[in-house]
Amino acid sequence: MEKKNQNKQTGSTGEEVAANFLLSCGYRILERNFRCKGGEIDIIAFAPKECSLIFVEVKARRSTAYGLPQQAVNHFKQRQVCKAALTWLAKTGQQEHNARFDVVAILLSPDGRHQIEHIQNAFELAY
Repeated sequence: MEKKNQNKQTGSTGEEVAANFLLSCGYRILERNFRCKGGEIDIIAFAPKECSLIFVEVKARRSTAYGLPQQAVNHFKQRQVCKAALTWLAKTGQQEHNARFDVVAILLSPDGRHQIEHIQNAFELAY
Protein backbone atom coordinates (compact mmCIF):
# COMPACT_ATOMS: atom_id res chain seq x y z
CA MET A 1 0.00 0.00 0.00
CA GLU A 2 2.90 2.35 0.73
CA LYS A 3 4.15 2.13 -2.88
CA LYS A 4 0.66 3.06 -4.16
CA ASN A 5 0.52 6.12 -1.89
CA GLN A 6 4.03 7.12 -2.96
CA ASN A 7 3.04 6.86 -6.65
CA LYS A 8 -0.08 8.93 -6.00
CA GLN A 9 2.01 11.57 -4.21
CA THR A 10 4.50 11.62 -7.11
CA GLY A 11 1.63 12.12 -9.55
CA SER A 12 0.02 14.90 -7.51
CA THR A 13 3.33 16.70 -7.09
CA GLY A 14 4.04 16.34 -10.81
CA GLU A 15 0.66 17.78 -11.75
CA GLU A 16 1.19 20.76 -9.45
CA VAL A 17 4.67 21.39 -10.90
CA ALA A 18 3.30 21.05 -14.45
CA ALA A 19 0.39 23.44 -13.81
CA ASN A 20 2.75 26.05 -12.36
CA PHE A 21 5.12 25.59 -15.30
CA LEU A 22 2.31 26.06 -17.84
CA LEU A 23 1.05 29.16 -16.01
CA SER A 24 4.57 30.62 -16.10
CA CYS A 25 4.60 30.04 -19.88
CA GLY A 26 1.42 32.09 -20.29
CA TYR A 27 -1.12 29.27 -20.51
CA ARG A 28 -4.47 29.56 -18.76
CA ILE A 29 -5.55 26.45 -16.84
CA LEU A 30 -9.18 25.63 -17.66
CA GLU A 31 -9.54 22.36 -15.79
CA ARG A 32 -7.51 19.76 -13.94
CA ASN A 33 -8.14 16.03 -13.58
CA PHE A 34 -11.10 15.83 -15.96
CA ARG A 35 -12.47 12.29 -15.78
CA CYS A 36 -15.10 10.54 -17.85
CA LYS A 37 -15.99 7.00 -18.81
CA GLY A 38 -13.40 6.90 -21.61
CA GLY A 39 -10.40 8.27 -19.76
CA GLU A 40 -8.80 11.18 -17.97
CA ILE A 41 -6.96 14.38 -18.79
CA ASP A 42 -4.52 15.77 -16.24
CA ILE A 43 -4.64 19.40 -17.38
CA ILE A 44 -6.73 21.25 -19.93
CA ALA A 45 -5.22 24.61 -20.77
CA PHE A 46 -5.66 27.45 -23.20
CA ALA A 47 -2.71 28.98 -25.06
CA PRO A 48 -3.73 32.58 -25.82
CA LYS A 49 -0.83 33.22 -28.22
CA GLU A 50 -1.99 30.33 -30.41
CA CYS A 51 -5.68 30.54 -29.54
CA SER A 52 -5.53 26.76 -28.94
CA LEU A 53 -6.80 24.29 -26.40
CA ILE A 54 -4.07 22.10 -24.96
CA PHE A 55 -4.83 18.68 -23.52
CA VAL A 56 -1.88 17.83 -21.29
CA GLU A 57 -0.77 14.45 -20.02
CA VAL A 58 1.60 14.83 -17.07
CA LYS A 59 4.11 12.12 -16.26
CA ALA A 60 6.35 12.48 -13.23
CA ARG A 61 8.99 10.19 -11.82
CA ARG A 62 11.53 10.42 -9.04
CA SER A 63 14.20 8.56 -11.04
CA THR A 64 14.82 7.07 -14.46
CA ALA A 65 15.08 3.51 -13.10
CA TYR A 66 12.00 2.58 -15.17
CA GLY A 67 12.80 4.90 -18.07
CA LEU A 68 11.98 8.51 -18.83
CA PRO A 69 8.55 9.75 -17.71
CA GLN A 70 7.37 10.51 -21.26
CA GLN A 71 7.97 6.89 -22.26
CA ALA A 72 4.96 5.95 -20.11
CA VAL A 73 2.61 7.77 -22.50
CA ASN A 74 1.99 4.71 -24.66
CA HIS A 75 -0.63 4.21 -27.37
CA PHE A 76 -3.24 2.99 -24.87
CA LYS A 77 -2.79 6.10 -22.71
CA GLN A 78 -2.93 8.33 -25.79
CA ARG A 79 -6.27 6.77 -26.78
CA GLN A 80 -7.66 7.35 -23.28
CA VAL A 81 -6.61 11.01 -23.34
CA CYS A 82 -8.12 11.44 -26.81
CA LYS A 83 -11.46 9.91 -25.77
CA ALA A 84 -11.59 12.17 -22.74
CA ALA A 85 -10.70 15.21 -24.87
CA LEU A 86 -13.54 14.47 -27.30
CA THR A 87 -15.95 14.11 -24.37
CA TRP A 88 -14.74 17.38 -22.83
CA LEU A 89 -15.08 19.22 -26.15
CA ALA A 90 -18.64 17.92 -26.60
CA LYS A 91 -19.61 18.80 -23.00
CA THR A 92 -18.22 22.33 -23.24
CA GLY A 93 -19.20 23.04 -26.84
CA GLN A 94 -15.69 24.12 -27.76
CA GLN A 95 -15.21 21.97 -30.85
CA GLU A 96 -14.40 25.06 -32.95
CA HIS A 97 -11.04 25.66 -31.21
CA ASN A 98 -7.72 24.40 -32.47
CA ALA A 99 -6.45 21.72 -30.12
CA ARG A 100 -3.34 19.70 -29.52
CA PHE A 101 -2.02 17.02 -27.19
CA ASP A 102 1.07 17.81 -25.12
CA VAL A 103 3.07 15.85 -22.59
CA VAL A 104 4.81 17.47 -19.65
CA ALA A 105 7.45 15.06 -18.38
CA ILE A 106 8.97 15.79 -14.99
CA LEU A 107 11.88 14.27 -13.10
CA LEU A 108 11.23 15.32 -9.52
CA SER A 109 14.22 16.30 -7.42
CA PRO A 110 14.30 16.40 -3.59
CA ASP A 111 15.89 19.86 -3.74
CA GLY A 112 12.99 21.27 -5.80
CA ARG A 113 15.04 21.78 -8.97
CA HIS A 114 12.85 19.54 -11.08
CA GLN A 115 13.69 18.72 -14.71
CA ILE A 116 10.70 19.63 -16.87
CA GLU A 117 10.29 18.74 -20.53
CA HIS A 118 7.28 20.16 -22.36
CA ILE A 119 6.62 18.14 -25.50
CA GLN A 120 4.18 20.04 -27.72
CA ASN A 121 2.12 18.06 -30.22
CA ALA A 122 3.34 14.88 -28.53
CA PHE A 123 0.72 12.78 -30.32
CA GLU A 124 -2.21 13.02 -32.71
CA LEU A 125 -5.87 12.28 -32.12
CA ALA A 126 -6.17 8.49 -31.75
CA TYR A 127 -9.39 6.49 -31.60
